[in-house]
Amino acid sequence: MDATLPLDGVLVADFSRVLAGPYASMLLADLGATVIKVERPGTGDDTRSWGPPWTERGSSYFESVNRGKRSVELDLDDPDDLAAARELVRRADVLVQNFRPGSLARHGLDHESARELNPRLIYTSISGFGSGEGADLPGYDFVVQAVGGLMSITGDADGPPTKVGVALVDVLTGKDAAFGIMAALRHRERTGTGQHVEVNLLSSLLASLVNQMSGMLATGVPPQRMGNRHPSIAPYETLRCEDAFLAVAVGNDAQFRRLTEALGLVGVADDERFATNAQRVANRDELVRLLENVLGARTAADWQQRLQAVGIACGQVNDLARAVHYAESLGLRPMVDPGGGAAMQVRTPIDFSGFDGAAPTPPPELGEHTEEVLAWLGDSARRLPTTAARRTVR
Repeated sequence: MDATLPLDGVLVADFSRVLAGPYASMLLADLGATVIKVERPGTGDDTRSWGPPWTERGSSYFESVNRGKRSVELDLDDPDDLAAARELVRRADVLVQNFRPGSLARHGLDHESARELNPRLIYTSISGFGSGEGADLPGYDFVVQAVGGLMSITGDADGPPTKVGVALVDVLTGKDAAFGIMAALRHRERTGTGQHVEVNLLSSLLASLVNQMSGMLATGVPPQRMGNRHPSIAPYETLRCEDAFLAVAVGNDAQFRRLTEALGLVGVADDERFATNAQRVANRDELVRLLENVLGARTAADWQQRLQAVGIACGQVNDLARAVHYAESLGLRPMVDPGGGAAMQVRTPIDFSGFDGAAPTPPPELGEHTEEVLAWLGDSARRLPTTAARRTVR
């Protein structure tokens, strides 16, 4: 394979912290970019103190989104440190920041100031609610899940609105930021000019609601919580087996017929209550009772094997440990070892035919690379030391 990675030689100045920004810059690092993470002296990224759980090296939360980076401590209120930060911006290809809109202006690190330093810079701003009327609102994933409508469609129908079990909006926004950066780098390749890429949590969430949002826009009726049920398809939900729940997804009438045959439910596929998807949705409660009466006689693992054998999409509801084991049993590579005594991490889930991803380095200790980065910033002839897997950056 070609040893050159797609972002080899791209320098990223990462002024972001917590999740969305660090996740975006880690994706860039996994594709070969050199990422310098600027942190507050003494405390660093907020997530360094978020625990439990802890690893031998620190917070597992911090480690989840900061592998492959260099950490440099800079106090932006200190003139010398600010000068180093501005020199980093002058040399960078990409800058990622998620300060409140306008707060970097007093340091001369806002977009307009950075553009004067470096017209080719891809300046990336990540916020909770944009740079307009919502600029002063703090952006936390949990709150955005609430105001953005995600909680209103998550949870049981007779239960309270519920957040998703991970900071999904931050992750989606980080992916949007990385996607925007890639497009801006391509634009710069053609035109020679930089871009201001802006993403915000609320907009990323609303864009991710796809069919649920489309249905509301088409009808004017907001969708409601349905637990694990799908509003437009049946059966497409978790069904109780002898020992656990099985997720069953039936997308058309032919699949439903195969499902009923595998369950020994003779004639059900021709029953007028269940013959078409629309009829199954209308009579969902009756259908579920019928299916669970049969499924309850065997384990979820047994049914998964039997139903997958006839082409039915289904799977036992796993915990995270079982989920990783299942992925590995299918020949996937869900994990990556960053080395250096760091815990195993989830691999960026993209495979290319022509190259492998960057050999990861462990998440940095706070200020681990301050000395070498400052020496590099102070000497234009010096090269930034790098691992063998990455090209040096001037």
